[in-house]
Amino acid sequence: MGDIGKTTLARIVYTQMSPQFEGTSFLADIREVANKCGLVSLQKQLLSQIFPDECFKFFDVHEGNAIISHRLSSKKVLVVLDDVDNLQHLKCFVGRRDWFGLGSRIIVTTRDENLLRSYRIDDVYKPTTLDPNDALRLFKLKAFDSDTTPKYDFIELSKHVVHYADGLPLALEVLGSFLYGRDIIQWRSAIERLKQDSNKEILETLRISFNGLEEREKNIFLDIACFFNGEEKDMVMKVLDGCEFFPDIGIDVLIKKSLIKVSDDNKYLRMHALLQEMGRKIVEEKCVDEPGKRCRLWKERDVHHVLTKNTVTEMIKSMIIDNQRESGKILNLNVDAFLKIKKLRLFRVLCLSNCDDLKYLSNELRLLDWTGYPLRSLPSSFQPDNLVVLLLPYSRIEQLWKGDRPLYKLKIISLKQSRNLIKTPDFTTAPYLEVLIMEGCTRLVDVHPSLGLVKRLKLLDLRDCKSLRRLPIRIGAESLETLILSGCSNLARVPEIDEKMEHLKTLDLSGCYKVEYLPENLQQAESLE
Repeated sequence: MGDIGKTTLARIVYTQMSPQFEGTSFLADIREVANKCGLVSLQKQLLSQIFPDECFKFFDVHEGNAIISHRLSSKKVLVVLDDVDNLQHLKCFVGRRDWFGLGSRIIVTTRDENLLRSYRIDDVYKPTTLDPNDALRLFKLKAFDSDTTPKYDFIELSKHVVHYADGLPLALEVLGSFLYGRDIIQWRSAIERLKQDSNKEILETLRISFNGLEEREKNIFLDIACFFNGEEKDMVMKVLDGCEFFPDIGIDVLIKKSLIKVSDDNKYLRMHALLQEMGRKIVEEKCVDEPGKRCRLWKERDVHHVLTKNTVTEMIKSMIIDNQRESGKILNLNVDAFLKIKKLRLFRVLCLSNCDDLKYLSNELRLLDWTGYPLRSLPSSFQPDNLVVLLLPYSRIEQLWKGDRPLYKLKIISLKQSRNLIKTPDFTTAPYLEVLIMEGCTRLVDVHPSLGLVKRLKLLDLRDCKSLRRLPIRIGAESLETLILSGCSNLARVPEIDEKMEHLKTLDLSGCYKVEYLPENLQQAESLE
């Protein structure tokens, strides 16, 4: 990622290795210099550093290529290309390997790993952020001109800054230099200000990588920064795919540009805290004074302002409603506000809430996540054509809706602990459903027989559905990996599962006291763990 120390490391290596070569060149800040002065000036710089007594006069990139390849093909050189962000840069300065004599070394620093891979570079080194001890040491060097231990009050405040910087050298240097020579009161004030407003220099430097993204990749980055940092990768990918952001390639681009990373077990998406802050700042800058005119809302105070002042606009496409300041208090929602949010695609309510009646939800919704949904059903006008993920845990839902609804994009349903649920939807129009969780739905007696026709179901969780008596006679889900029926004490029969059962790993029937026999083909489940 930006300013993690790539250039610093390259300079150290360059200084240490230079005596071993016949000629050396360090081209710094190529991205910026190329934009201001052009590629020809950099080609001349490369040649002039290796041949300091000569003057090179040419005005064309191709002529420069020819001179570089001719003059350096028999010379052992060390070349560092710093901050490359374009394939053209590599073509102009280091074209082919035979441009340079045997034993030459080319070192490239970039924020885009894919650039290196596509140019068949031999080895890639990924610098990491500093561990807490090294981070504290670097900060002390900048803030106190020494890595010795300062007074106790300054130690505690230093730890706050180091935690904020999260191992990023640039942030440690900028903040350390800013705090150098200031007294304890000024330190406290500066740290409090950081909670509200980040250091502009740090965010502007990090923003360079964002500016080079395509529009869909920018949307993916901003959605992760505002809503999905630390979330399950699989769920996020499904939602982003439903938004037509093409996340398979988009997420890979963000990873290669070090804007996000995936956890070691490949399950969760992560973003550095300062990159997240940079992303959120970009959204806020769209309209500083009126949050109702921004496309994404996640801050509690902004959402509260928009809902209470009735400044909702059609610009809002994503919103989180929370009430952390009064976490035990029920939040009364003004349902009229939802009538204006017609383009809402991501909506989360993460706190106890109440509303008299909800007549409208946007038909553009891809994610509806409402913990403790307070009504018996979703609005009759709601058409979930675009819905990908429906999460209504601990809700008062009795049935999702009356009649059939188009559910052709729906992949995940969770009605966990919705104790009033008495009826499941018809799954005929949900052929792509992969996850169905109805754990703890204690009033549910049967599941709509159409569930047996859903071929792509991977997880079916009906744990502790104590009133459940009937399931489809057969479940034809070829992809089923997990079937949980534990605690279904009134269930008399376990459904037959797809003949092949190639993917079934987990089957839990504990507490199914009335079940007398298991499916005959269970012995064929070779993947069962």
